[in-house]
Amino acid sequence: MEKKIKLIVSDMHLGKGKILEDGAVNKLEEFFFGEKFAEFLDYYTSGQYRDYGVELIINGDFLNFLQVDYKGHFLTVFTEQVSLEILESIVEGQPEAFRALKQFAAKPGNSITYVVGNHDQAMLWPRLRSYLNEVVGVPIRFKSIVYFFDGVHVEHGHMYEAANRLDPKKFFLKKDLPVPILNLPFGSHFFVDFVMKIKEKHPHVDKIRPFKQLMRWALFNETWFTLRSTVSLIAYFIGSAFVKDPRRQFPFSRIVKVFLESAIFPDLSDSARRILNDKRVHTVVFGHTHVYQYRQWGRDQEYFNTGTWTELTSLDVTSLGKITKLTYVLVEYPESSTRPFCRLKEWKGYHRVEEDVVIA
Repeated sequence: MEKKIKLIVSDMHLGKGKILEDGAVNKLEEFFFGEKFAEFLDYYTSGQYRDYGVELIINGDFLNFLQVDYKGHFLTVFTEQVSLEILESIVEGQPEAFRALKQFAAKPGNSITYVVGNHDQAMLWPRLRSYLNEVVGVPIRFKSIVYFFDGVHVEHGHMYEAANRLDPKKFFLKKDLPVPILNLPFGSHFFVDFVMKIKEKHPHVDKIRPFKQLMRWALFNETWFTLRSTVSLIAYFIGSAFVKDPRRQFPFSRIVKVFLESAIFPDLSDSARRILNDKRVHTVVFGHTHVYQYRQWGRDQEYFNTGTWTELTSLDVTSLGKITKLTYVLVEYPESSTRPFCRLKEWKGYHRVEEDVVIA
């Protein structure tokens, strides 16, 4: 049997790089691990794995279109041409990561599968897929929602949240528009229109957990800012119910559900367990939540969340401080079994005696 493994990563959120064209620091950049990503792919294509066929599965939010400006503006209207130009700016700003992908893909037997998430919804556009194929040098297998193989269900996870769920029958809006645009979910509009304004003052506000501790801290230390933001939040949800723009019109029932269901770090365990009711599935792998996780039900049903390769800040006493864990799922095919086995792992990187401090 051919020796093979699969690597599943998600939520890297590549932007335009840590340094902008004018030399300024990009305070909205979240991915600083191009070198470690290159080491990660090199490790699994050399040494004990040099004779293996390796499939890299990018499980959504590899690219962060929502947090990359277009000519100085953050958009909620994405045409194919605008999306392509944003993608080109990300490729230019993250040369190490894309050079690593190209080198990985060049090895015979290796392949790349890309599952679309909510921050990289623009990868539904055909021209963007063609461009990324050119950058990497081989055809990438693109999956719009789900990738299923050998009893393993891989999905980004945003489809199980009211705020970020896409309409699988209507990825694009075309009616009465000069050109088609992406049919963004409520959560994407909310992120650009509301969260990005808060991030101008507090760039890491969406990277802090638990949310209750964050609110408690904010009320004591940023009282007026927090109160104003809370009032603005309520006004945003109420105002969203009366928007008549067809590009961002949502039924009132959907907005109420989003509000009641809202969580910065949602738990998708219940959704995974429902998928595991399908007898064809023994393993579910999600991303999206930015919290790595493992759950097991019985002997043969497993749920993995790959977490994120971006920095989080914990206000929990048991894990106080900044957290960066480059977590991923390794899928192995042992000779003694007819099914693959998955393991949640953390990439530590090659040993080095010094390295630059990330400043952003």
